[in-house]
Amino acid sequence: MKWNIPNILTSFRIVLIPVFLIVFYLPIDEARFWSAFIFLLAAVTDALDGFIARQFNQYTEFGEFLDPVADKAMVVAALVVVVEDFNAWYITIPALTMICRELIVSALREWMAQRGSRSKVAVSNLGKLKTIAQMVALIGLLWNANVYVFVLALVLFILSFVLTLWSMWEYLRAAGSELTRN
Repeated sequence: MKWNIPNILTSFRIVLIPVFLIVFYLPIDEARFWSAFIFLLAAVTDALDGFIARQFNQYTEFGEFLDPVADKAMVVAALVVVVEDFNAWYITIPALTMICRELIVSALREWMAQRGSRSKVAVSNLGKLKTIAQMVALIGLLWNANVYVFVLALVLFILSFVLTLWSMWEYLRAAGSELTRN
């Protein structure tokens, strides 16, 4: 395996997951802020590793495998934390739907790749918009600094929930001919 900056950033995101979880549960006043900051750092490295890989043609098989795994693992960890922290249906239902969507779309992409049709379910702009709304919402919910941050984060969280359902529908629709084939 070739170590390059995108692969180092992706691996760093994996290392950040237990750090993020430990920091969130530390019995200190600033734990929420620092866990939100760590999640923000992970989100920035996600955008940065993709940019560097594209800009400098630093694609590797390892990176193609690990990057989506690192992204989904960090987001799922954050979703589980906010579900447990808020213990409210308006957080739990969207969060579990988001986790299920990630599993469904990941499985769909793998299945479509085996059939030689991976490009039909490639990452779309709608999926990217969902990810941005989801990341910003999670940062706000993790931090939960005041009522304004919470309300803004909740609005973005609901928006990301809608985008989650919409993008999943679009991916399933794009794969429809393959899914309904005998």
